[in-house]
Amino acid sequence: MNYDLIIVGGGAAGFFTAINVAEQDPKLRIAILERGKEVLSKVRVSGGGRCNVTHAEFIPNELSKNYPRGEKELKGPFHTFMTGDTMDWFDQRGVALKIEDDGRIFPVSNSSETIINCFLSEAKRLQIDVLTSHAVKNFKPEQETWFVETNQGGFTTKKLMIATGSNPKIWKVLQEQGHDTIDAVPSLFTFNIKDSRIKELPGVVTHAMVKVNNSKLQSEGPLLITHWGMSGPAILKLSAWGAIELNAIQYDFEITVNWLQDDTEEEVLQSIRSLKETYSKQLVFTYAQFDLPKRLWQSLVLASGIQKDTRWADLNKIQSKSLSEQLTQSVFKVNGKSTFKEEFVTAGGINLKEVSFKTFESKKCQNLYFAGEVLNIDAITGGFNFQNAWTGAFIAAKAITSK
Repeated sequence: MNYDLIIVGGGAAGFFTAINVAEQDPKLRIAILERGKEVLSKVRVSGGGRCNVTHAEFIPNELSKNYPRGEKELKGPFHTFMTGDTMDWFDQRGVALKIEDDGRIFPVSNSSETIINCFLSEAKRLQIDVLTSHAVKNFKPEQETWFVETNQGGFTTKKLMIATGSNPKIWKVLQEQGHDTIDAVPSLFTFNIKDSRIKELPGVVTHAMVKVNNSKLQSEGPLLITHWGMSGPAILKLSAWGAIELNAIQYDFEITVNWLQDDTEEEVLQSIRSLKETYSKQLVFTYAQFDLPKRLWQSLVLASGIQKDTRWADLNKIQSKSLSEQLTQSVFKVNGKSTFKEEFVTAGGINLKEVSFKTFESKKCQNLYFAGEVLNIDAITGGFNFQNAWTGAFIAAKAITSK
């Protein structure tokens, strides 16, 4: 069967490309080939099933700073299509979005099905062929077209878009077409930690500064203690920026946590001296200080060698120093990682030097385009990975219809 555009991959980037191409040139025959039985499966589970569409950062250069890989390359594209444009796009199609306190943007419905239904209804309206259970085995240029071989037969197309994310089989075919790919490693993950100080604290959330020892990696923000270790934005940002480095050491390393974020050990010691005077008769263990969650405070007090019946007035210098160290320099051993919820983001993909970021077309092969995570672009958590998909897909669609 002949098409003007075939998109390999029925995810966010694939659908966004198809819909924008079809709207700009309704005469084009477009097909989306998806190897699975369902499309948009990653959209369905994203943001805990709510779909974190994008993030409320409206300055292109600031937005690009959230991409450990792709920061430099995305600055230009974000000047063409970014957060505000994404919000307008969905608004024009009847999808109301809301900005939450932390900047994440979700559909007002709080359901990813709203986004999925929008894409499916638009694809149907625009007569885009959505072909599921079509696993692509190979693709190669033939004169002025591309031949795409699937498990259900072959197709020809004038233009080809690859939006498959980290699919090793597709990467291998791209390598055969002369493209260089960077091996995929996990990018968003939580830290596995077994430590008596946090064993009984699952569900506790607090702001903290986290540093990976013997590296330049550090991050601050909400930290969530879980049954298996630590998660939350502070940890997920570290995992994104340290994706390659932490993979190289097989996720076996130590972190230092400052539960008070910016306070130094000396500043905390001074505060402890004041507390000794102000609350001399109170038990150190009983009332949390420094705005820490009570359970976390009590765990750190015990870890400092301070008994439950110790009064502030009776705190000695060794105990004070130990407490200040636990508060500002808690060292934890990380041994392994866990996937963040059901989401899986990878670092790796097509070498960015081989792509034109004015069109998202391959520099190696004419009429071959890329969008989404098939490129060596990934971001911290918060809607940024989707924004990369929307931006690349929109710009590619513009290039496809103007050529």
